[in-house]
Amino acid sequence: MKLHDERRDYERAQLRRAVLNDDPFKQFADCFSAAKASGLLVDPTAFTLATVSREGQPHQRIVLLKDVDTEGFIFYTNYASQKGQDIEANPQVAMHFAWLPLEQQIRVEGRIEKIDQASSEAYFQSRPRASQLGALASAQSSPIATRDELEARYHQLTEEYEGQPVPMPKTWGGYRIKPSLFEFWQGGKFRLHDRFIYRLQEDTSWLIERLQP
Repeated sequence: MKLHDERRDYERAQLRRAVLNDDPFKQFADCFSAAKASGLLVDPTAFTLATVSREGQPHQRIVLLKDVDTEGFIFYTNYASQKGQDIEANPQVAMHFAWLPLEQQIRVEGRIEKIDQASSEAYFQSRPRASQLGALASAQSSPIATRDELEARYHQLTEEYEGQPVPMPKTWGGYRIKPSLFEFWQGGKFRLHDRFIYRLQEDTSWLIERLQP
């Protein structure tokens, strides 16, 4: 594959220190609101979650952001999955939002922890019933012979719980990523991209620095 000429310049916007919020959570909220309002993103909540296994092997996958509070970023998954096993071994993780139509990226690094069960239960019960049944049917990341086997399990559970609440799987719930670093990236002309990094300090303030591209 010859990809040398697959390039374009970035001229959509610029990022300047004067317009940045001193609080990275508020800066993220501003960026997210603008990204969503642009209408150019199909899944603005989608981000790449990077984890590292006990053996030191990095893994990445796309998950969906479901909430942001004053402590961090929340998503939901199966705790027994590959990502759950990685997190159990190493709670240091990274997030990456790639908003390519806007020529923007946001990176977040931090420590991850489970949220309380009551909050996980409340969110699970708010999901569409089909999603609840799908979570119950799948032992995420475990091998399975065929799709037919998986769908048969789904239909079996559909019949089993007809007219009843679907129970939250014991291995399912939420995680909160508590950031220690943010990076906001805006593509720039001549590959002179704008990059600003926020680093959490011991006094809980945030140090903001411009990085060279």
